Amino acid sequence: QVQLVESGGGSVQAGGSLRLSCVASGYTLNSNCVTWFRQAPGKEREGVATIYPGSPVREYAESVKGRFTLSRDNAKNTGYLQMNTLQVEDNGTYYCAAGLTSGVCLGGSFRYWGQGTHVDVSS
Repeated sequence: QVQLVESGGGSVQAGGSLRLSCVASGYTLNSNCVTWFRQAPGKEREGVATIYPGSPVREYAESVKGRFTLSRDNAKNTGYLQMNTLQVEDNGTYYCAAGLTSGVCLGGSFRYWGQGTHVDVSS
């Protein structure tokens, strides 16, 4: 059984930082792309960052470029999303997704999803 568990969300003031983690079991994160999505209240879910398997290539949404950084620890089967210079616009629930089923990595459809971790940035 595949399980993705996110953690690291919380409340922070604008300009602050958070690091989200995504721990996988039953699935090797480095076998395919892993994407972080976020969804703010009343808005559509959007892909914010993706990391490709066995590659240093990362891809980021324009809104987070230069502020968010993806990394992966293969030994721990864990992915990380370092979020710096957080803005109120970054508020939302963040999900990691794995097992691409269709589309491109940054915004496609995925088979496996975590339960989400909430980020609250205050001004």
